[in-house]
Amino acid sequence: DFEASFIRLIDKVTNGSRIEINQTGTTLYYQPGLLYGGSLEHDCSPSRGIGYYLESLLCLAPFMKHPLKIVLRGVTNDQVDPSVDVLKATALPLLKKFGIDGESLEIKINRRGMPPKGGGEILFACPVRKVLQPIQFTDPGKIKRIRGTAYSVRVSPQMANRMVESARSILNKFLPDIYIYTDHMKGVSSGKSPGFGMCLTAETINGTILSAELASNPQGQGAAVLPEELGQNCAKLLLEEVYRGGCVDSTNQSLALLLMTLGQRDVSKVLLGPLSPYTIEFLRHLRSFFQIMFKIDTKTPEEEHMGGEKVLMTCVGVGFSNLSKTIR
Repeated sequence: DFEASFIRLIDKVTNGSRIEINQTGTTLYYQPGLLYGGSLEHDCSPSRGIGYYLESLLCLAPFMKHPLKIVLRGVTNDQVDPSVDVLKATALPLLKKFGIDGESLEIKINRRGMPPKGGGEILFACPVRKVLQPIQFTDPGKIKRIRGTAYSVRVSPQMANRMVESARSILNKFLPDIYIYTDHMKGVSSGKSPGFGMCLTAETINGTILSAELASNPQGQGAAVLPEELGQNCAKLLLEEVYRGGCVDSTNQSLALLLMTLGQRDVSKVLLGPLSPYTIEFLRHLRSFFQIMFKIDTKTPEEEHMGGEKVLMTCVGVGFSNLSKTIR
């Protein structure tokens, strides 16, 4: 269901793609077309979060022919995929490091939607770039502040405050500069299902942003979650992410590696925390598609004086340039 919706989305942003699926739905024949972009709308399947679709769009958007401006509808926050809040807080600053910036780069949440019924709506806009800059991003720096959002839809607005208090009770021992916004949406903008959750980000002096998030169980599934518990667990997850460290958090490791691969024929370096299983699989895909190998140096906690083991990833970009960008 959600995979079919994803294929339709890819069909919308490209021009001239051929997609054939056999009768049993087990094999897919895909002939890629040109990345076209433009202003689009898409209804995502509510069985997966909008983050599932947005992650792929973040990879493709800078290389379109026309700047992409797309409205996605569906589930904005769930327990499986990265939420829209996390991608807004972490992926956009990462794109800026590669020279993809400007006023037209934004993710805007118009409505929130929780599973199982969704009803959320977001706007994603991204400018096009001819080439990407190589990056040298090896020093994460010290953490200077923690920001976050506690959201609640179709439940008491008090839920958000309870989450904030319990998260702060843990994080205050770590850092004084903490500000967690409460976001309570009412009426049409609150989607179709009740729920609440939290997204936290820790920012360092060098502009590294690490994130963690949790959402309540969908209506009618699993046991009820106390907001106090959720707030505390989310704070612990953030501390876990800080311990893992690196210059890019575990959600965006693959995006950083892809943009490094597609950069100019120059050396890019990035320091990551322990590689997630998804990233390891992604590196194999990069090798089979671009014949590119990363040099991987492990750094022990003793060398770095902090946190878990780190990995320094180095590669030379393939020198990809966006040929369809019209010059005017």
